[in-house]
Amino acid sequence: MSPANTATPNDTPHRPRLTLGPMLYLWPREQVLDFYAEMIESPVDVIYLGESICSKRRQLRPEDYWEIAERVAESGKQAVISTLALIESAGELKALERICADERFLIEANDLAALDFLDGRAFVAGHSINLYNHRTLAFLAERGLKRWVLPVELGRETATDLLAARPEGVECELFAFGRLPLAYSARCFTAYNRNLGKDDCQFCCGDYPDGLVISTQDGDEFLSLNGIQTQSASTHNILPALAEVSAMGVDLLRISPQSEHSADIVRVFADCLTGDLDPIEGTARLRDWAPSELCDGYWTGESGYKAGLPGQRAL
Repeated sequence: MSPANTATPNDTPHRPRLTLGPMLYLWPREQVLDFYAEMIESPVDVIYLGESICSKRRQLRPEDYWEIAERVAESGKQAVISTLALIESAGELKALERICADERFLIEANDLAALDFLDGRAFVAGHSINLYNHRTLAFLAERGLKRWVLPVELGRETATDLLAARPEGVECELFAFGRLPLAYSARCFTAYNRNLGKDDCQFCCGDYPDGLVISTQDGDEFLSLNGIQTQSASTHNILPALAEVSAMGVDLLRISPQSEHSADIVRVFADCLTGDLDPIEGTARLRDWAPSELCDGYWTGESGYKAGLPGQRAL
């Protein structure tokens, strides 16, 4: 075989790993347990576990998530424990301290309060951390940052800049599929929609397993309400930009759980990463499984709800 045809490690294209983000919705306990049993068998490399939205959601306790995490680790995948994105009370702060005190698993910090309890240990910065520039990246790296999830409102230009100057050993994770997590509020808008107070919400967010979609006065789907979290109504999909994202050096692609077809979505991404499926064909399949239209506007530098990458809209 001639040298020109001999493969070297440098010839191997960069292939991001797949992650399953933390569950953002309120589902019944048995559904959650069945979901993770299925996802442990799926081709994801990392599974995030834990409540990141509302401390009142207690269908699963920290002990339950730790038990699932043990099974995830036994399967050869990495388990990461996610924490609340909005700390509002002393009780929530105490719960955060307890979660961070367990050193068996990597912690995803979604509020910077977690750093005080991690005390220099390695951690993941979730997308709710406002990590927008090199100085913040370096600051957090000095305090143990191992991986950061690019805030969803940032696009390819900012990602390229941050990747070019990231500290050694720090990984970049990109929110690749799911309704975009946009904002958090002290008020529960799902409860407000039913004229209920937050303290007497009756866990009504559980009636909307993929969020409560609200529309403009013209009838266009605009946002999705998920308790204290506001999401996009459209479903973000980065699959058509897979080659670009891989070439940039993004290390991980996050798929956000939804109530149906999550395993199918993971398999499509996995097949596209191995080259067994074309990303445009894969996107056509994803349109059938997403709860809404697909979008990628933030990534392409447009309004977030728009779709500019090839194949996002059906012809």
